[in-house]
Amino acid sequence: MVSFTETSAATRRPKLRNLQRAQEEIYRQLQLLMPDALAHHDTFASKVEGSPELRLEVLERHPYTHFVRLTYLFSDERRQRLAPDAHIRIYHDARMAEVTAFNAEQGFNRSAHPWYPVLPLVQRAWRENVALEKWVGYLLAQGHRFDSMVAVDHGLSTATQSHRVTSLA
Repeated sequence: MVSFTETSAATRRPKLRNLQRAQEEIYRQLQLLMPDALAHHDTFASKVEGSPELRLEVLERHPYTHFVRLTYLFSDERRQRLAPDAHIRIYHDARMAEVTAFNAEQGFNRSAHPWYPVLPLVQRAWRENVALEKWVGYLLAQGHRFDSMVAVDHGLSTATQSHRVTSLA
């Protein structure tokens, strides 16, 4: 049921406190998606009826953080496409997670710098994290769960080679 009197995440102002609440909720939702085998495997796939294949790939592991990629994998006979291709930093000690980008070229775009104004950075982080919170909630509603995630042998790097930037020299 839709209620227009409740304050949803999308209508709250992008204050740092609200951004942190959204990141805490993303962490809680991701705990329902991430399998226990995350410590032993790098790539997982989840298939539920009526949904494209969901992929979870561990990009980096550190003692208190994981950097993961969460995306749908769309395939046809000619190519594979990833969308929305969310890159997520998970802070296990703080019990928070934040989206760092929604594209494969995320490492090539500078979105923050000490000289950049703070408010646009908070607004951008707010929009992206609210979008991730809604998408992960949708994934859970579709039936994707930690028990539907199965380890797979091959990562997503082969699916994204057409998206990678090569040397300009």
